[in-house]
Amino acid sequence: MHEVSNTQAVDLLCLHDSPLVRALYLGAGILALALGALGVVLPILPTTPFILLAAGCFARGSERFHKKLLANRIAGPIIRDWCLYQSIPRQAKRWAFLLMALSFGSSIFIVPELWQKVMLVVIGSILAFYVWRIPIREMPANS
Repeated sequence: MHEVSNTQAVDLLCLHDSPLVRALYLGAGILALALGALGVVLPILPTTPFILLAAGCFARGSERFHKKLLANRIAGPIIRDWCLYQSIPRQAKRWAFLLMALSFGSSIFIVPELWQKVMLVVIGSILAFYVWRIPIREMPANS
């Protein structure tokens, strides 16, 4: 596999030809980014899929937003790793498991009905299994 340094830019930009479609992609990207930001503080709402969706929308709708998202110190490297290698760093996976456990655990504690608790356990288990299956990308020792 061809190795690419973490700082090398990933050419994901593929703007759509139509200004109307670009505007729709931009709007969808902003909505996905907002939902991803909400997912940081709200239990159950996932963050990573919305951020990846925003990256895809921005790549087709707005060069400026696309570059800003890839330049973000937290989201940028994870998006690049996902696009290049379909994997995530070990530390990102650990954070994902920790945050899932905290959000699902607190939600299970808060909801009153047994069926809601069972539903959360099932959803959390499916999500944990999905995250567990994502390959880990070992970072070079000099990074």
